[in-house]
Order: sequence, then structure tokens, then C-alpha cells
Amino acid sequence: MNKSLKVLAVTVLSAMMGACASNTATVNNNAVVNQTVNAKEVNFVKANLPSNFIKGADVSELAEMEENGFKYFDENGNEADALTILKNNGINYMRVRLWVDPQDKDGNTYGAGHNDLKTTLALAKRIKALGVKFLLDFHYSDFWTDPGKQLKPKAWEKLSFADLNKAIYKYTRDTIATFKKEGVMPDMVQIGNEINSGILWPEGKSWGGDGHEFDRLAELLKSAIKGFDEAKGNSECKVMLHLAKGPDQNLYKWWFDEITKRNVPFDVIGMSMYTWWDGGIQALEDNIKWVRETYGKEVQVVEGSYPYTLVSEDNLANDFSEKDAKTSGYEASVVGQYSYLKDLLEGINKAGGTGFFYWGTTWKTVKGKEISWGTPASFKYINCDASCTVGNARENQALFDKDGKVLESVKVFND
Repeated sequence: MNKSLKVLAVTVLSAMMGACASNTATVNNNAVVNQTVNAKEVNFVKANLPSNFIKGADVSELAEMEENGFKYFDENGNEADALTILKNNGINYMRVRLWVDPQDKDGNTYGAGHNDLKTTLALAKRIKALGVKFLLDFHYSDFWTDPGKQLKPKAWEKLSFADLNKAIYKYTRDTIATFKKEGVMPDMVQIGNEINSGILWPEGKSWGGDGHEFDRLAELLKSAIKGFDEAKGNSECKVMLHLAKGPDQNLYKWWFDEITKRNVPFDVIGMSMYTWWDGGIQALEDNIKWVRETYGKEVQVVEGSYPYTLVSEDNLANDFSEKDAKTSGYEASVVGQYSYLKDLLEGINKAGGTGFFYWGTTWKTVKGKEISWGTPASFKYINCDASCTVGNARENQALFDKDGKVLESVKVFND
């Protein structure tokens, strides 16, 4: 998910996609209701979840943070490996994204973790060495993908549709083969990231074309999954298809009706859930239950977070305000972060969902260093105008404070 461009894009696209949905879908009010929490005092205890519930964390930016000198500390103030701290606090699954070529022709990085194959493979090895499960998030782009943009990798820009299918098949096959050879076969893979609007624009866009948008999108997804299947061997690795806006039932009906009738094979439906943008926990629960019952698939919330403060640690304003806190019904504090997460986790489980992944878990700032969602090189790639500026708009939503100490809210995963 892109942090600086997403809000407007998701709002506009969601409205368009809702209009595309069948009028037979259940009308679902996504408003945040009955979510007011006056959280002055709280006992930090773990959420009430079954032992097999996925308690995940996205750690895609960790290597870049470490390279820039950021240190992480456990609850006793002892410096420690961030992955170990998370595991010791109940995290049993970790997610890392993968970009194809996140740099320009001169080698200037696009930033935001620089998640090329080398970086993501190294993180996967550390995750697996801890005995933690690993989710690989294919973006099929050189940089962020989300409902507002799904840009092709630079090397694929001039390919025909037939050659795009060959490219995504071969890339997926070869990538999985590499992870398998290195002894870090993923336990789950996402074929695309927040693919409400498709992948590999314009060929794989899911709307605004000639009426055959989903025919092309389904073909591309099948090509990628074919490559995955050929490389995975006897692995029990699952395939996830991931959309944004978890509470939006009309969106999920529109999209998955089209995908399932074209027989795209997959195992898990992934959702993003940012309550101040997407709606309330009850609406999410309702949609999880409906999606699970309608399509017979496992459902997980694969992205979500909440702020522990409103204070920005760098020059880029955070993308969560006091108004957003009021909309969400939870204060922007460690207590508010914990309370929201506990309600969210228990709500997902109550609805029949099988897991949750925290987003931006370790993403902070470093004084004097440029920790950013993007760089001038990446801004050119995504055709971003002068409104795009460097910085991190999400450091206040990590599970570590500005000095790197793990927050008490992490106890929601394991007290």
C-alpha cells in the first residue's frame, strides 16, 4: 500500500467499484459505529484467540532501518533483534513484500525498504531461522501497488499481452524456485497486492475498458499461479488474493464473482483494514462472514495498523489526524492502539477469519537519515508531481516507539 497517494485513489475507486457491484449484494453500511473507546486505563492482556490463529507482522522495511542505524529494544530496554522481539511477543507469521527492480537505470534506490529479491530473500532467511512462518507479497511492479496504481515493471512496459503472461509466469516460477532452493519456501504467497483495480496496468486493469477487463486479469493471475504451482513442488504453500477496503461487501462481491466464475485457483482471501479509511470493525466482521460463506475460502486481514501517538517524528506529516481518531473511536495512544487491536483481532476471529498481519511494524525514522516511503527516483517511476515529498507518514503506527523500544500494546498478541 502506498502511504501518500492512497487516500484519494481508494475513495474514488471504491465508489466506482461499488457502482459496478450487483444490486443483489447485501447492502452493508461501512460507517464506524459503536466503536467509541474511552480508554484511560487498561490491562494489557492478549486477545482471546485460538492457538492456530495467525498473528502476523509485516517487516518489509526492517533491513533498511537497520542499515541506517536504528536499534530495537525489548520491554526491559535490552537491545535485541526486532524479529526476535516480535516472536517473543506472540508473532507467529511475518510478511515481506517483493518488488521486481526498485531502482532507476543509474542504480538510485526507490526506498521504502528497497525490497528487491536480495533484500527480501535475506529477510526470509532470518524469519525462517526463528521458526516463524513466512508470507511473500508479490507486487508485480518495481514499487508500491494499491488500488490507485498497478504499474508494470520497467522491463515489462513494452511487452504484448501474450508476452506479459509469459513474463509473469516465468518471474513467479523463478522467484519461488529461488526461495525453495535457498531453503526458505514461503508458507503463503500473495499474487498481487491490493488488486481491487487489477495488476499490470493497463492490460490487467479490472475496470474502465472494453468489458473484457476481467478476462485479461484472470488470464494474468492464472499465468502467475501456474508459475507458482510449477515451482512449489510438494509444498503446502497457500495462494492469497488480496483486496483493500475489507468492510466493503459490494466491492468483494463484484470482484470475486468475476474471478471465481473464471476459475482462478486460490486458497485465501486477504483484506486490508484501516478503520479511519475503510469503516468499522462490525462492518468488517459482517463482510468476513459473508465472503467466507459465499466463496468457501479462508479469510485473513493481511494489512492493518493503528497509531500510538499523533506526534510526527520527521518533516512529513502523518496520514492520521485527531479527526481520524475521532472517526475511528480510539485515541491515538498506546492504550488506544492496544484497545483497537484487541477488538479487531477478536472481531476477525468471531467472524471466522483465520489471521491478521500488522502493517509497518518496524518502520520508524532515523535522525539525519532519509527514511522515506519514496525517493526522487521512485517519484519519476510513478509519475508523481511535486506534491510527493520524502519522509515517513506512518512511523507513529509502528509497534516500537521513537527510541526503538517495543510498545506495551504488543501484548495483545501474547501477554
